[in-house]
Amino acid sequence: MSVFSEFVPPPECPVFEPSWEDFSDPLGFINKIRPIAEKTGICKIRPPEEWQPPFACDVRNFRFTPRVQRLNELEALTRVKLNFLDQIAKFWELQGSKIRFPHVERKILDLYQLSKIVSSEGGFETVCKERIWSKVASRMGFPPGKGTGSLLRSHYERILYPYELFQSGATLTRENKEPKGLKIFGTSPKMVGLEIVSAGKAHFWLTCIFIYLLMLKASWVGLNMTITICCLPLIPQIDLYLCLVCGRGDEEDRLLLCDGCDDSYHTFCLIPPLQDVPKGDWRCPKCVAECSKPREAFGFEQAVREYTLQSFGEMADHFKSDYFNMPVHMVPTELVEKEFWRLVSSIEEDVIVEYGADISSKDVGSGFPIRDGKRRLLGDEEDYANSGWNLNNMPVLEQSVLTHINVDISGMKVPWLYVGMCFSSFCWHIEDHWSYSINFLHWGEPKTWYGVPASAAEQLEAVMKKLAPELFDSQPDLLHQLVTIMNPNVLMEHGVPVYRTNQCAGEFVVTFPRAYHSGFNQGYNFAEAVNFCTADWLPMGRQCVAHYRRLHRYCVFSHEELLCKMAADPESLDVELAAAVFKEMGEMMEEETQLRQAAQEMGVLSSEQEVFELVPDDERQCYKCKTTCFLSALTCSCSPDRLVCLHHTADLCDCPMGNKCVRYRYDLEEFPSMLYGVKTRAQSYDTWAKRVTEALAADQKNKKDLIELKVLLEDAEDRKYPENALFRRLREMVKEAETCSSVAQLRLRSETSRNRTKLTVDELKAFVDQLYRLPCIISQARQVKELLENVEDFHERAQVALADEMPDSSKLQALLDLGSGLDVELPELPQLKQELQQARWLDEVSVCETNILFVWSERGVVMPRLIDSGVGLAPHHAVEKAMAELQEILTVSERWEEKARACLQARPRHSMVTLESIVLEARNIPAYLPNILALREALQKAKEWTTKVEAIQSGSSYAYLEQLESLLARGRSIPVRLDPLAQVESQVAAARAWRERTARTFLKKNSTYTLLQVLSPRVDIGVYGNSKSKRKRVKELMEKERGGFDPDTLSDLEESLEEVRDPTTVVAAFKAKEQKEVEAIHSLRAANLAKMAMADRIEEVKFCLCRKTASGFMLQCELCKDWFHGACVPLPKTGSQKKLGVGWQSNGKDSKFLCPLCQRSRRPRLETILSLLVLLQKLPVRLPEGEALQCLTERAMSWQDRARQALATEELSSALAKLSVLSQRMVEQAAREKTEKIINAELQKAADIRETYGYDMKVWDPVTPLVPRSLEPPVLELSPQAKAQLEELMMLGDLLEVSLDETQHIWRILQATHPPSEERFLQVMEPGQEPGNEAVSKKVSQGGEGEEEERESSRQGRGHQRGAGKKKREEDT
Repeated sequence: MSVFSEFVPPPECPVFEPSWEDFSDPLGFINKIRPIAEKTGICKIRPPEEWQPPFACDVRNFRFTPRVQRLNELEALTRVKLNFLDQIAKFWELQGSKIRFPHVERKILDLYQLSKIVSSEGGFETVCKERIWSKVASRMGFPPGKGTGSLLRSHYERILYPYELFQSGATLTRENKEPKGLKIFGTSPKMVGLEIVSAGKAHFWLTCIFIYLLMLKASWVGLNMTITICCLPLIPQIDLYLCLVCGRGDEEDRLLLCDGCDDSYHTFCLIPPLQDVPKGDWRCPKCVAECSKPREAFGFEQAVREYTLQSFGEMADHFKSDYFNMPVHMVPTELVEKEFWRLVSSIEEDVIVEYGADISSKDVGSGFPIRDGKRRLLGDEEDYANSGWNLNNMPVLEQSVLTHINVDISGMKVPWLYVGMCFSSFCWHIEDHWSYSINFLHWGEPKTWYGVPASAAEQLEAVMKKLAPELFDSQPDLLHQLVTIMNPNVLMEHGVPVYRTNQCAGEFVVTFPRAYHSGFNQGYNFAEAVNFCTADWLPMGRQCVAHYRRLHRYCVFSHEELLCKMAADPESLDVELAAAVFKEMGEMMEEETQLRQAAQEMGVLSSEQEVFELVPDDERQCYKCKTTCFLSALTCSCSPDRLVCLHHTADLCDCPMGNKCVRYRYDLEEFPSMLYGVKTRAQSYDTWAKRVTEALAADQKNKKDLIELKVLLEDAEDRKYPENALFRRLREMVKEAETCSSVAQLRLRSETSRNRTKLTVDELKAFVDQLYRLPCIISQARQVKELLENVEDFHERAQVALADEMPDSSKLQALLDLGSGLDVELPELPQLKQELQQARWLDEVSVCETNILFVWSERGVVMPRLIDSGVGLAPHHAVEKAMAELQEILTVSERWEEKARACLQARPRHSMVTLESIVLEARNIPAYLPNILALREALQKAKEWTTKVEAIQSGSSYAYLEQLESLLARGRSIPVRLDPLAQVESQVAAARAWRERTARTFLKKNSTYTLLQVLSPRVDIGVYGNSKSKRKRVKELMEKERGGFDPDTLSDLEESLEEVRDPTTVVAAFKAKEQKEVEAIHSLRAANLAKMAMADRIEEVKFCLCRKTASGFMLQCELCKDWFHGACVPLPKTGSQKKLGVGWQSNGKDSKFLCPLCQRSRRPRLETILSLLVLLQKLPVRLPEGEALQCLTERAMSWQDRARQALATEELSSALAKLSVLSQRMVEQAAREKTEKIINAELQKAADIRETYGYDMKVWDPVTPLVPRSLEPPVLELSPQAKAQLEELMMLGDLLEVSLDETQHIWRILQATHPPSEERFLQVMEPGQEPGNEAVSKKVSQGGEGEEEERESSRQGRGHQRGAGKKKREEDT
C-alpha cells in the first residue's frame, strides 16, 4: 500500500584503530577522538588484534525471554498507516460493513496517502468544488488521462468521507426532508430537527408526550397540521421506535436499531446517509465514538517461550536461512539491510522476529570475565577482568562520573546483554541523562548501526513529529520508549545527517551524549552495552535534567546530588573533572540561590534542612515535573507526602505560601566551602602547569636538570593531572632527554662500538644540536661535542691525503685507523679505502716489474691476478698507466693462447715437431698461458705414447689385446698426430674380429659363459645355483687355489713388457687345471652315483640344477652322473618331437644326454678349430682366448690319439665290425617300430573308450632298445679292462668342448655292452598321486655301477598308450 524506493545506505561513521599505548587508557582515548567522532554521533573502535577477551557467560544456564517485534509496526510512518487503516476498518465494522480495500491500476489503494493528500488540498468539499481530483491522482503517482481522479473520488466518498465526518465531530442537526407519508405542517414547511443531547433509551411515554407537545405548539402558532395516524378502534396506534434525529417512527424498513445502545435512526437521517440497511451488526455514532477512544501506548510484547543461547541460535539461523534461501554466512550485509528497510515500510508483509534485549548481566552474568568469586579466573582472564575496556569496569573508571554513584544502576553502571537475530532491531533513542554508551559485540553476525550527532537531535525530533504527529499525540515521550524507528533515507531527505556502520564481532561502538542511534542485527549475535560519563558530559547532563523537567520525565539519578558528592571529596577527582565540577557547581549554586530568593519573595518563610540522600528517590520526586529533588524542595502541611521543586512552587497546592516550607540539603553559606575544595584541586594543576611551562621555555643559562623535570612528571602522574598537551609535551621532553642521555652514553662506550649502527656526520651534528636544544642539562653533551670536533679534524686531514698525486699506502692506512676509532660513519672512509687499495696494487705492480723471474717461476699466475684486481679498482691515473702496461702483456698472451688453442683443436692434427717449435717460442712470454701449458702436456704424452708403442713393436713377444686397446684409447685422446696409431688400430680391429668369430663358433645363444671360460678347463665342477651365486662360488674357489692358473687373469696384464707372461708358463698352468678338472669330475661322478643308493631317504636327496628332490620325468647326465628334471634342462634332439618323457624314453638309447653344466658350448668339430688357429697365427697380437684355444686343441688331439690307439686293439676292432653287421638289422627294426606305433595308437583309443565307460584292459607295452628286438642286449661283451678303458676315455672326451668322431664310436660300443636293465631316465611319483594310477618310481644305475631295483609297471605303459591315443585324437581333430 506504499511505494517503497530502494534503500540507499548513509555515509560511514569514523572507525578508529588505537595502538596499544592509546588502548591502555579507554576514556582518555575516547576523549582524544571526541572532536572527530561527536560530529557523527557514533563511531567504531577496533581493538588491537591480540585483544580477544574470552566469552565468560555460563552458556548452559543462560536463559531469557525475548521481545516480539513486528517489523512493520516499528517504522513510524508505517505504524501511522496501520493505525489509520485499523480505525477505518473498525469504523465500518461498527457500521455493520466489512471493508475491502479497493485496487487502482492493479495495486491496492493507499487510503492513508489519499486522505493526507485530499486534506492538504483543502478537504473533500474543496477538492470536489475545484475539481482537482486529477491532481490528487497525479500526486499519488497514477498516470494521467485514465479517469483515475473520478475513481479516487468515488472511493474517497464511499470509504473515507463518512469516517472524516465522524472524526470531525459533526452533530446530528440538519434539515430533513419529510417522508411522503408524514405531513406535520399543513403547508409543508421545513421541519427543523432537534439536537439529541441526552444519552440513553427514549421511553415510550416520553415519546408520546413529545409528539403531543409538537401538536400543541403547532396549534398555538395557528398552523394547520394534519396528522395521519392509523388507529385501532377506540385506542390510538403509537410507534414504539422513533428516530433520534427526526423523532419519527415511520418507514420502519429504513429504521436502524443500534446493537450497542438500542437507539433508532433512519438510514437517511445519518450523516452521511446510508443507501442500504447494513447486513451485520450496526452501531450508532455515539457507540462508535465510545469504541474509538485513543489506544494504549505502543510497546513490545514478551514472547511466551523461554530460550537458551543454543535454542535461540538454532531458531535464528533457521529463520535467516529460510528467509534468504541460502546459508546464513553467505547472505551479504547489504542485502539484509535493504530487505530490513523494505519490510519495515511494507504494510502487506508482516514479519515477526524476537529480540533478547535489556538482559541484566547481574542476573545471568557478563560476557566479560569478572571477579565475582563464583569461579576462578584462568590464564589471561585476569588481564581481561582488570581491563578498562571490560564494560563492567568502564563506568567506574577514575575519570568516569558514574563511579561516584554508589547505587548499581541497571543498564547504566551494570551492563545489559543483547541476544539478536536477523531483523531484530533497536529503535531511535538517546541514552538516559544523555550519557555516553559503549557496545561490544562478543560474537556472531554483524550489528548495523545508524547515528545522528547531538547537534541534529532536535532536528530529528521535529522531523519525526512532523511526519508522524498522530503517534506523538498519543505518546508525547515516544522517542524515549525505544519503540519507533524511521527510515534514515527519510530523515536525510529532511536534512537530518545520518551515519552508519557495521559492527563486527570483537568491535566496540561508542555513542556520544544526546546522539540519537538505532539499528538492527544482521543475524544471530551476542552483544553487551553499558553507559559511562566523563567530565565533558556534565554540562550536557544538566541540560538533560532541564529537558526531562519540561517533559515531566523521571530521572534515573539526581544530577545535583552527583555534583555535590563529587565536590565533597575533591582529592579523589581527576583534575579535568574537578575543573568541570567547579564550573557546574558555580552555575548550579547561582540557580539555586535565585530559586530560594524567589520562594521567599512569594511568601515562603519557613525552611528546614533535610538529608535528601537518605530519602528514597521515589519519595522525593517533584509532584509536577517528576524531577528528583536534592538541593531543595517545597512542602505543605496539607499534604506532607507531596513535594515540588522550586521551579514549580505554585503547583504544590492552593494553600497560602506562608503555610509552605522550603526543605534544603545545604545552607547557602555552605556552598563557598564546597567550591573552595574543588577549586583548590583544580588550581593545583594551574600551579604545576606554570612551573612546567617555565621549565620548558628556559634559555641555555637557566636550564634545569633532567631530575627536576622527572619530579614534575611524577607529580603530575601522582596527582592524576589531565592528559592534555602540556602533560604530553613534558612526558615527551623527559622521554627525549632520557633517550638522548642513553644514546650519548652508548656512543661514548668504545667496547660496544662493533655491534651497533654508526651515526653519520650529519646525524652527529643533529644529535649535538638536539642535546643543546633540550630544556634540561645532559651531562654527556660536552663529550659528544668533542667527538664532533675530532670528526671535523679527521675530515680536513683526509681531504689533504686524497689530493696527493701518488697515493701513499702508509699514510692512508694511518688515516683509516684513526677514522675507524671515531665510531662515526665517515664519508671519507670509503674513499680512503679505495686509495689504499690503489696504492697497494701499485706496490705489487712495481714488485712484479722489478722481478720478472719471479713472475715466470709462478708461470704467469701473478700477472692475470694483477690485471683482474686492477680492473676492479677505482679510476686513478697511476693505476691506469700500470694497467696499460699489463694489458699489453695480456694482449700478447691472448694471441699465443689463441694459436695454441687452434693447434689443440686442429683437424688433421699437427706433428710433434710443429708443436715443439710453438712451445719453445711461447716460453719467452712472462704470463700464465693455459693453452700453451696444455700443448706442452700433450707433447709430453705423445712422446711417452710413441716410446711405449715402439717398445712393444720391438719386443720379443706380441702384446696382449688389452694392452693395445689401452694404448689406442690413450693415443686417440692426445691432440697430436701419432704415426703408429693407424697400425695399432688395424691390429686391434683384426684381433677383435677373430675373437668375435671364435665366440660365434663356440658359444651358445644367450650363453652365460664367456669365451675364455668355455675354452678353459672347468673350475665350477659341483657348483650349482644362479649365475651370480655361481660366479661368487667360483671366485672363492679360485682364491683358495692361489698360485694356480686363472684364465681371467690373462686379461689383467700390466702395460710393462717385463710382466707379460711366458707362453710356456701359460701352457703349464693350463695342464695343471686339466688335471684338477679330471679329479673334480671323478669325485662328482662318485657322489652322484652314491645318491641312488639312498632309497630309504630319497626324498632328502637334492638333484638337478634347481637342487630339489626327485619328481616327474628325470634324465641322467652321461658325464657328471647327476639326475635332472625334464622341465629344468633341454632334452637331446631325437627323430620326432614328442611329449616330454614319452618320445625320449622310446629313443633314449640312441640319444646321449649331457647336462648344461657339462656341455657349455656348441662343441665345434676339430677341423673348424684348426681353421681358427690358422687365422690366429697371422695376428701380431696375443689373446687369452687364443692361448686357451691352442691348449684346448692340443688336449683334444692328444685325447684323439689315445682313443684311436684303444679302438685299434683287436678286441675293440672286432666289436666295431660286429656293430656294422647289426646296422642292417636296425633299419628293419625301424620299419617294424613304425607299424607297432600305429597298432598302439588304435589300442590306446580303445583303452580310452573303455576307461570312459568304466572298463579296463591290458595294453601291450613294447620295449624299444637301441639294437633290434630280436637280438636282446647286451649285443657286445668286452673284457672289464677294455670296458673300463673305454669308460675313462668317454669321460675325458665328454670334458672336451670339441666334437670328435671317436667319442661317438666309443659311445656306441659302450651302449651295446650295457644290459637292458640299465636305463638313463626315470619317472618319479608326484606327492599326492596314487601308486595305482601313475608311474611307479624307478631308480637305476649306469655303467655297471649299480643294480636295477625296480621295473616300470604295466600301469605306466597303459598311461603312455592312453597319452598316445589322446594325441592321435587331437591330431585327427
